[in-house]
Formats: sequence, C-alpha cells, structure tokens
Amino acid sequence: MWKEKIESVTTYDFDYTLQRWAFDPLTKLDLEERWVAIPVKLHNENHVVYVKGIGATSDPKFEISSNSELVKEELFQHINWLFQWERDLNKVHEHFQATNLENLFNEYSGTPIVKDFHLYDCLIKVIIHQQLNMKFAYRLSTRFVENFGYKKNGVWFYPSPETVAQLEYSQLRELQFSQRKAEYVIDTSRLIAAGELDLEGLAEQSNDVVVKEMTKIRGIGPWTAENWLMFGVGRENLFPKADIGIQNALKKYFDMDRKPEFQEMVNLSKNWDPFKSYASLTLWRSIEG
Repeated sequence: MWKEKIESVTTYDFDYTLQRWAFDPLTKLDLEERWVAIPVKLHNENHVVYVKGIGATSDPKFEISSNSELVKEELFQHINWLFQWERDLNKVHEHFQATNLENLFNEYSGTPIVKDFHLYDCLIKVIIHQQLNMKFAYRLSTRFVENFGYKKNGVWFYPSPETVAQLEYSQLRELQFSQRKAEYVIDTSRLIAAGELDLEGLAEQSNDVVVKEMTKIRGIGPWTAENWLMFGVGRENLFPKADIGIQNALKKYFDMDRKPEFQEMVNLSKNWDPFKSYASLTLWRSIEG
C-alpha cells in the first residue's frame, strides 16, 4: 500500500465533508478516526482510496493511501477533483463578509462543496432522491446499489450504466420504486450506455447549457440538473430555489414567518454571485442539526 500526505492551501472543514457523506449508508467512513474510503472507477477497473484528515479546519492536512500502485497518479487526480482542495475557501468566506450571510459564514467557516464520487452515480442518486424525504430516499438508493452494484474491500460501487440499462422496470418496482422513477433511472442509463448522453462532455458545458440539455430528458427537471451540477460537477454558482431545505434554512436564518417566495429568494441572493453553491451548502448545513 502506498501512502502520501498533502496539505490543503486553504481553510477546509473535512469533518463536515465526512458528516455529509455519512448521511448515505453506502459510504464507508469513520467520523471519529476521520477517514473515508472512496470508490474510484478507472479504465473499467475498481480501486479504493482512503482519505484521512490529520489536520484542523484552519490548517488542513490529509493522508491518502491505496493498494493500487500502477494508477497512483490518476487516483491522485480523481481525489483532487473530488475534494477540490485547490479552491481557496478563504476567498469565498471573504466574499460573504459583505453580504446578508455574513453571520452564517462566520459560524460555518470552511464549508466545501461535498461532491458525489462519480458523475453517473450522482445523477442516478439525484433522480432516485427527487421529491422524496431523505430517509426514504437513502433507503431506495441503498437498495438499488446493494442489489445491482458491487463491493470491493467492503466499499460499495454503483452499478455501471450498461448494467442498469439491462434491467426491467419491474426489478426496481420490487425495491419500492414508483413506476415512473424506475423508468427515469433505467431510461436515463440506457441513454448513457448508448452514447446518447455524454456526462463527461456535458460537465464541460456552461450551467445554462447543462440545464437546457438535461431537462430535455424525461424525469430530469431543473432541480435535478442543478443538483447534479453542484454535487456531481462541483459548480460554484448554483442556488436551487425549488429546494425545500434551502427555503426552510432561509426562513430560519432571516427569521421569517413563512418560507420565502421565488422573487424573495432572488432578492436575498443578489449579492452572492459567483459563489451561490457555497451559500446553498452553508444554508443546508445550518438546519442539518
């Protein structure tokens, strides 16, 4: 096993990253020991990379290790893509000192964008989770992966789009998927497997182009596209106004007697560019308990 230590260039709350991933029963991690096992797919091969926090939020350091020696450099690249350690979160913090979210960012400094492990995994999870409460949403995505995915060294990997493309809708219905959600998951996977939907290529496009193209697909609305852009691609300037959690967080933070309406959310967020995703995440964080 190889092992390397790296330092982040900025403030980074690794413990919050672990806490957010811990919502998903499929993630193998230890909050007290401060490590997570990352499933990485490269060249049709599966690898497990362990990332351990060995520094504080104000002085973050990390230990990365894996048994996969031959693709060490590519694994490093994937881990850096996942954690976005090159982003200076101090600059994000400074930006919000001149906004109506100043107190929120002072309370939750160093909040990063917590990405899902792969673009396809993220899209399928978001489709499964849309319009469901969190508990049942994770129950469905866990059943999906446990039935059709695979394990390596105790770490779960999502099934490939080619695998899901071969499924029958009834196989997901047996897991308590609705008929429509079963169709959305399988039909989207079929588009990807057939090369009609290129997630890597789409991830290079602008937010507007991605939302426009993805919402052409049955079962993918703006909320799903925006969440994929944030948690799959790691885009920094997204504010999903239709998200109930964000609406509740705004209601709490601004001490409102009701959830804000669309135009109110536009007005409240007018000074958050170009870092709306960090505002969204920090707002979610404020009500996660």
